[in-house]
Amino acid sequence: MDQGQHRTERVIFETERHRITGMLTLPRDGYRSRVSDLLNAAERDFVSLTDVTITRIDGSDEPESHAFLAVSRHHIVLAIDVE
Repeated sequence: MDQGQHRTERVIFETERHRITGMLTLPRDGYRSRVSDLLNAAERDFVSLTDVTITRIDGSDEPESHAFLAVSRHHIVLAIDVE
């Protein structure tokens, strides 16, 4: 991937049961360069994240770390751009 054409942003997604923190890759500028653009893209069912930490919202388990995670955008109830 050409880093000149892309950038990464740390985001937090919450589903009904999990808080997911990870790095989201977006175009540097232009079309679909915002987190909201990606979440509203009707043709996209999943959002890919890298460098991911998953925490249960109820705090019942230890956080899990993963190199990659695909999250169904239909399950995201809250999205925060950390940067």
